[in-house]
Amino acid sequence: MTYTSPIQTSSNVATGPSGRAMAEPMSAELLEHMQAHLNMERQSAAAYFATAIWFAERELVGFANYLRDEGNQEQQHAAQFADYLISRGQTVVLDTIEPPCQQWSNTEAVISDVFRMEADVTSSVLQLYKTAEQDNDMRTTVFLDPIVEGQRLSEHEAAYLLGRVKFAANQPAALLLIDAELRDKAAAPATLAG
Repeated sequence: MTYTSPIQTSSNVATGPSGRAMAEPMSAELLEHMQAHLNMERQSAAAYFATAIWFAERELVGFANYLRDEGNQEQQHAAQFADYLISRGQTVVLDTIEPPCQQWSNTEAVISDVFRMEADVTSSVLQLYKTAEQDNDMRTTVFLDPIVEGQRLSEHEAAYLLGRVKFAANQPAALLLIDAELRDKAAAPATLAG
């Protein structure tokens, strides 16, 4: 297991690459995965913004607002990872964000991409968790616990929306109903637990 080497200061407190005090080093592998995930969240934010634009161009305000808000959440997730890395004495490295897809054949194609993106983010978070567990990095597993649950819920919501859109079968009236539910924040998966 390789760890980022702490730097000892005159006060005998280890510091990370950023010069910030560091209680426990982070493995190079985990740090690399954390940086990659942070940038995946930023890429997802750009992709969500592109989907919001696509719906706004088609006057589907509910879809546009919902997807815009999801993009804002992805940017907040990236910020959470940046905050965490800083708290661990690490330097945050931002990669280039690629231009997202902006052309789809229909609503189902857009929401299918949204679902796949959420599934990919879930896989990335679970890989981070696995690496943190292998490293016995409890600080990171504690940090990731609520993120894992939040990501499960995001994937669940995307699956729900995809199911609704598929059921609508590109019928304008049905899509307008879904759009109105999204606009009114009334679209949510069914719950069976009381």
